[in-house]
Amino acid sequence: MQLLVYHLVYPIFCIVSKFPWKLLYFLSSTIYIIGYYIIGYRKKVVTKNLMLTFPEKSISEIHTIRKKFYKHMCDMFMEMIKSLSISREEMTKRFTIIDPHTFKEVQSLNKSIIVLMGHYASYEWAIAAQFVMDFPIVGIYKKIKNKYFDQLAHRIRGRFSTRLIRHQRVIKEITRDKVHGKLCAYGLLSDQSPKLKNSLYWTDFMGIKIPVITGGEVLAKRLDLPVMYLHVEKIRRGYYQAKFIKISDAPKNCEEHYITKTYLTLLENQIKENPEFYLWTHKRWKHMDAKIPKGAIVE
Repeated sequence: MQLLVYHLVYPIFCIVSKFPWKLLYFLSSTIYIIGYYIIGYRKKVVTKNLMLTFPEKSISEIHTIRKKFYKHMCDMFMEMIKSLSISREEMTKRFTIIDPHTFKEVQSLNKSIIVLMGHYASYEWAIAAQFVMDFPIVGIYKKIKNKYFDQLAHRIRGRFSTRLIRHQRVIKEITRDKVHGKLCAYGLLSDQSPKLKNSLYWTDFMGIKIPVITGGEVLAKRLDLPVMYLHVEKIRRGYYQAKFIKISDAPKNCEEHYITKTYLTLLENQIKENPEFYLWTHKRWKHMDAKIPKGAIVE
């Protein structure tokens, strides 16, 4: 059944990806109306997340943010489909890098770089940074349960010969790159909710105590790799700009969990400023009331 759905959907995606932008965003607006008003896709999850993280806001304000989020999410969905055929030049025009000097300074250390990102604005088009920085970007990804749509996501994210690494193999692959002198920027989306059994570090995220992923910091300290945060902003429909913010170029000298907490603070600041651009459909705070595992650090 999964294979049948894939074979039905993929050709449609390929055709849609070649639509002009105006038509693409017309479809996005149509999907928004259907998804928000008729289907109500994960509306309860989104509402709960917004009310948890913005308790000071009124119901009216929550609903306004919710609508803006769904419009942005539909735009991102269509932009992901567009990625099947978008040219390098077009993507670079729509995803620009400002202040590249900060990245160049860290790059001059002649080391690979850990780039921490959040599910904010356009994380799918972040591969465009490699065109401007002239430095290969490697995406760390988690496999989708539907293997056929995992293949589709892999094809989209692997455009322009972008290398992808499964998260289970990340330490092995990065260590191998270091041994062979291969320099890359490793992009990690680090705001997912970890499995409870692996939840060994708990801290506040958007004012709520939850377990957080520390993999980026662990990699940086173990392999002595500088760490940066990719700050992405949506300028207008279909256009984004990003800048690299240095967290540390000497991770081994940082206090424990400094890198993780700094990353979360940078992401929080963006969410608080423009919450509609964060991915609210995921259950980030599902472990907030869970029993903290023995031996976990809580701050």
